Amino acid sequence: MQLIYTGKTKDVYSVDNNQVLLKFKDDVTGEDGVFDPGANTVGLTIEGAGKSGLKMTKHFFEILNSLNIPTHYVSADLDEVSMTVKQAKVFGKGLEVICRYKAVGSFFRRYGAYCEQGQPLDTFVEVTIKDDERGDPTISEDALAMLGILSNEEYQTLKTLTKKICDIVKAELAKKGLELYDIKLEFGRDAVTNEIILIDEISGGNMRVYKNGEYIAPLDLEKDFLG
Repeated sequence: MQLIYTGKTKDVYSVDNNQVLLKFKDDVTGEDGVFDPGANTVGLTIEGAGKSGLKMTKHFFEILNSLNIPTHYVSADLDEVSMTVKQAKVFGKGLEVICRYKAVGSFFRRYGAYCEQGQPLDTFVEVTIKDDERGDPTISEDALAMLGILSNEEYQTLKTLTKKICDIVKAELAKKGLELYDIKLEFGRDAVTNEIILIDEISGGNMRVYKNGEYIAPLDLEKDFLG
């Protein structure tokens, strides 16, 4: 295997048949030693975070694949803390798609003059550009199209897939009395078919989840959800 990319929370290796291997790390995003799924820097290292994230990712991707929702997922090896996926091309230099059910995090920081903390949102979808230097700015559908990153039609596909996927994740969590406040997804194009597919991971490190009004940390979430 050849290392082709070193990321914040996982490393990427090339394998055969237009596939890559993702090795999950124990690093999580945050600031000043505090976990934050929306942060664009590694904030801390939590022992077991990699395997915990992979367990949840495996669970959700297998559900999505069974429902014929297009993803990059092929298989996972929990012992090796790795996941084999289809090779994909990112949009531009990478996009993140956030789906929000409650006004928290950066949404509340930006729009707090117009809403209350934790105020319900109607499956609100927003897109940010992966750009650490510029603080991962949000970008509109029109700007994505004008800059040649994503066509208007592709944006609508992205938005529709996001709502469908996030509603499935939300419903799964609700079965265990857990409430999803927001979640961050990534998409790309299948390197072979060019189809828009869900990539990266679906884990506690990508979402804010509460139980009885109390925030659940990623490792606790995995134990609560899959335990």
